[in-house]
Amino acid sequence: MLSFVLCADDFAISAGVSEVILRLLRQGRLSATGAMTNCADWPRSARSLSELAGGADLGVHLNLTCGSPLGAMPRLAPSGRLPDLGRVLRGAIAGRLPLAEIAEEFRRQIDAFAREIGREPDFLDGHLHVHAFPRIREALLSAIGSLGLGPRLYVRDPADRAGAIASRGLGAGKALFIAGLARGFARALARNDIRTNSGFAGIVPFDPRRDYAQDFARFLRAPGKRHLVMCHPGVVDEELIAADPVGATRPKEYEFLAGDAFPALLERLGARIVRFEGMDPR
Repeated sequence: MLSFVLCADDFAISAGVSEVILRLLRQGRLSATGAMTNCADWPRSARSLSELAGGADLGVHLNLTCGSPLGAMPRLAPSGRLPDLGRVLRGAIAGRLPLAEIAEEFRRQIDAFAREIGREPDFLDGHLHVHAFPRIREALLSAIGSLGLGPRLYVRDPADRAGAIASRGLGAGKALFIAGLARGFARALARNDIRTNSGFAGIVPFDPRRDYAQDFARFLRAPGKRHLVMCHPGVVDEELIAADPVGATRPKEYEFLAGDAFPALLERLGARIVRFEGMDPR
């Protein structure tokens, strides 16, 4: 049987997304979620999420591109608003990012999780995968090291093997681009004794006309030894549109994950969702 982590990203990006993720967690349809602790919904939704601690992996979806930072970032966010992805990506590639400033913001976002949930996160990943970008990963490792978290959590590697990506025939160009940006990330984590997944899927075209059930089945092709699938269920409202203009596929994902077709698919494929510790490395 294939065991894999199914993680809903973007908890707290909006109240509607948070409520949907909470419902799916209570149904046992997810095994993990990552929270954007700098978003306005976090203090409101955190209490409900804390009630699910122990039943799912709860982590921090580190964020450098949405909303406002939790503290002053005079170089990256002089206006008080975080920059767009393009600016962060260009700065990462060119080596022109304030890494000490970013490491401090990562620490603040992790601390905001611990304050509300009452314990450290089970894992860390990044909104739009920024945590694995060149050089930003140095800020991530600095934050983890300063907080002494390395032995106690896992960090998502958003890369996968080129052959596995090609075999799924889904969002291959984007997945290969992300894998290129994350090249060497797993080795850097291993050097710091930080656990990570091996095998990653969930990248889809942002097209609500697609059949998400068929797409999900492709996520489980050519799985890695510690396979992790991301998803983005939610409802579209004004709060979400302001934060994420390409969120139209979220209701389709929620409909599938909450319905009868999802467990039927898992049974047909001989698969089950588990927490990270429950994966069989085969």
